[in-house]
Amino acid sequence: MSETDQLRPEVVEAIVAVLKGADPSQLPPTATKEEKDAAKDRYLSEFVAERSKRDRQTRAWELLLTRSYDEPPTWQRLFDDLSPDVAEELGELYDVLPAGAQEEYARRFGVPSGV
Repeated sequence: MSETDQLRPEVVEAIVAVLKGADPSQLPPTATKEEKDAAKDRYLSEFVAERSKRDRQTRAWELLLTRSYDEPPTWQRLFDDLSPDVAEELGELYDVLPAGAQEEYARRFGVPSGV
């Protein structure tokens, strides 16, 4: 039996929940070192993935908001103000764009391949 066959998913899930801020009293007292290690690996993987997504979202907003507006702009207006090279970079960030920006991007340029 391999190490991963011995992992109890409910125990790993409980440990991950505590790592994310749940009540530590909910930690299973019978958790093995392997389960704790698996939970830590999963938590760190999710954290890194979420951090990467946030960084990409921040970059998308930086590209979309090229200047200040007197009134809140529409998605159409934001895209009207973009330079052509920015559209290509936004295509690479399509998956993290807000829904309205995705719709406007798709209307103008189509949905990027690989999405």
